[in-house]
Amino acid sequence: MNDAVDLFLAQWARERPDLDASPMGVIGRMNRLQQLLGRRVSDLLAEYDLERWEFDVLATLRRSGEPYQLTAKDLVRMMMVGSAAMTNRVDRLVRKELVHRQVDPASRRRVLVTLTGKGLALVDGAVAAHVENEARLLDGLSGEEQEQLADLMRTLLLSLGDTAPETP
Repeated sequence: MNDAVDLFLAQWARERPDLDASPMGVIGRMNRLQQLLGRRVSDLLAEYDLERWEFDVLATLRRSGEPYQLTAKDLVRMMMVGSAAMTNRVDRLVRKELVHRQVDPASRRRVLVTLTGKGLALVDGAVAAHVENEARLLDGLSGEEQEQLADLMRTLLLSLGDTAPETP
């Protein structure tokens, strides 16, 4: 059985036989997977009235451990977004009463962002459903295949310079 990328590759082979278009197969499939998986993840999060970026902020705070609090600077570093974007995101989450922002009493130049009780309850429910959803999305692969794919993607990410941010 062929996927859409196989069709594209066959067309390139016919039209430009001088090109080795095989890299397009890998990148094209990654892009299509991102679109298909992203849509299904977004659909699940919508059931919790969450956008993907909202879930990402809440989950980052939740996995940081009690007191579920990070500085704004640490959030920027952990999520790899700009400070202006993070300020906007935190503002919106404050309005939804999912996080609380305060000046750090230990250093007035730092801002602390903390999950509220409402935010903690929401993210705990959403993350459980999110993990179940992701497991369903990967049902087409055996456990061993999932591990192999994760290892290959890690290798590629590291080769492109992606490394884990330092934890606060």
